[in-house]
Amino acid sequence: MNKRTKGILLLILSAFFFACMNMFVKLSGEELPVFQKVFFRNAMAAVIAFIVLLKNKAPLKPSVKGSLPFLILRTLFGLMGVVCNYYALETLVLSDASILNKMSPFFAVLFSFIFIKERPRLYQWLILGGALFGALFVIKPSFANAAFIPALVGFMGGVFAGAAYGCVRKLGVMGENNPYIVFFFSTVSTLIVTPVMIAGYVPMTLLQWVYLLSAGVSAALAQFSITAAYTCAPAKEISVYDFSQIIFASLMSLIVFSQTPDLYSVIGYAIIIGMAVLNFIMSNRAAHKNS
Repeated sequence: MNKRTKGILLLILSAFFFACMNMFVKLSGEELPVFQKVFFRNAMAAVIAFIVLLKNKAPLKPSVKGSLPFLILRTLFGLMGVVCNYYALETLVLSDASILNKMSPFFAVLFSFIFIKERPRLYQWLILGGALFGALFVIKPSFANAAFIPALVGFMGGVFAGAAYGCVRKLGVMGENNPYIVFFFSTVSTLIVTPVMIAGYVPMTLLQWVYLLSAGVSAALAQFSITAAYTCAPAKEISVYDFSQIIFASLMSLIVFSQTPDLYSVIGYAIIIGMAVLNFIMSNRAAHKNS
């Protein structure tokens, strides 16, 4: 199996686990503070990453000189992305929140250019513009729309996540250890949110504990999968497969929450996924031409 194929399979796997994570977070209830949900999500991921590092006898420190700044940036961008996503999940239909978060692959291409000079072609800039246009149908910018602010925050979550994955790509090119990337992000972000979580802690039922712990496990599996995926291949070649999360999220939204997106959201989905498919086709043609 070549690296590109491996990256594709890992990205689809991560999309499934991210959809599961969002479902469990939404099931935990709106009464729980966002930072409490983020804490359990990242704490579980940190524990699992720590166990993997111990099993592999890997050092609990950066293995590549100069990687620390990008580990810190990945953590800050990733944490902001998670907070925005969880805030959006409290109000939006699951599939709406997921598609807005899936703006991240487009911005991963942009930030890969910033961090490692993987220069996008003209058509990729145009496709990014098309995806932004599609996002407007989901956000539905109007202050008369009660979901406008959560949708806008969800969109920003996708931007921050794209920046985080650009850092992951940079770290992968540098040769940093994948489990350590997950461990650093999960551990440091958990420490950052702990004081806020304690200050606003709300007691949980047994079922809420189960949901948040399940969200944490799903997040860890998703993080390992997506980190490995973006270290296997450039974002511009495989990022389209990240949109399989919308299929998983739509099914979960319908089956678990009996929610269906409105017509404008469906149009937005079609435009954004269409842009992703177009980007994939054009990238393949460019790769074939160069070879």
